[in-house]
Amino acid sequence: MDIAIVTLDGFNELDSFIASAILNRVSLPDWTVSICGATEEITSMNGAVVKAQKPLDFANRADVVLFGSGIKTAEFAADNDFLTRFSLDPARQLIGSQCSGALLLHKLGLVSSLVATDTTTAPFMEAEGVQVSGEAFHAEGNVATAGGCLSSQYLAAWVIASKTDWQSAADIIHYIAPIGQKEEYVARAKSTVLPWVGAADKVA
Repeated sequence: MDIAIVTLDGFNELDSFIASAILNRVSLPDWTVSICGATEEITSMNGAVVKAQKPLDFANRADVVLFGSGIKTAEFAADNDFLTRFSLDPARQLIGSQCSGALLLHKLGLVSSLVATDTTTAPFMEAEGVQVSGEAFHAEGNVATAGGCLSSQYLAAWVIASKTDWQSAADIIHYIAPIGQKEEYVARAKSTVLPWVGAADKVA
């Protein structure tokens, strides 16, 4: 299971790193999670510099592709040369976005009607004719969107539950949740994510 977390210059650390940390807690021999970038070095919105673990085209062959958000997402979404580097297929891949990453999904033709995103990105989506759900998480088939930095836990839980089972996702959320609030976190994640697990089958 190859998972690509698309992480671009100006990225929000909470999106990429929380998803990566949660997903890397799955202990399966063929389960790999990689920060995937357009350049070898990527600078976050707060100046942290990280090295991409995989090149951008890795996303095209990965089983799961997640797009984080960032302060330059609108610029990337308006760059046709950049967009043509992607060849994604929701029939064979799980694809998700965090906050402004929904702009990229929209420009790639992967979402068109309803998305979850953050309040900053919502006006841009609505200007494109895309309705914003007002929820932390929304999925249509194998494509999911999440809104709000900390909803990255929901995006990661959706991937784990979809590719393994809900109990595996619940165990990991339980482990990372704050002391004294573990059951609350698991219950919230379950009510937010579980209705969308297997959404592709429900659509079909």
